[in-house]
Amino acid sequence: MSQDSPRAKSRTVSVDDIGVRRQLADGSEESVTWAELSAVVVRVIPEGPWNEDVFLMLAGADGHGTAVPSGDPAADALIERLQTLPGFDNDKFVEAMTTDADKAYVVWKSESN
Repeated sequence: MSQDSPRAKSRTVSVDDIGVRRQLADGSEESVTWAELSAVVVRVIPEGPWNEDVFLMLAGADGHGTAVPSGDPAADALIERLQTLPGFDNDKFVEAMTTDADKAYVVWKSESN
């Protein structure tokens, strides 16, 4: 899972019933299916307000996943979907989205972990 380095900026992010796919500018792709999703972390880095500073990190059980910048056009649909996950910590999510601390917030973990 990469944050937005210059070579890995998103070209497109798609959210559907299968999962989340992020096509990167260098042609590579990151993805995670809903079935394999094991954790959701909101990563805040002190880059704002001019650079992306909040990433939705989606980890799969196999260690793969993707990082979606919160400013991406698909982020709203992603957040809506994430908030339906059983046990999603919305209070921690709101805290993460309203801070400028250099911190990672675990807002959901699979019960099977």
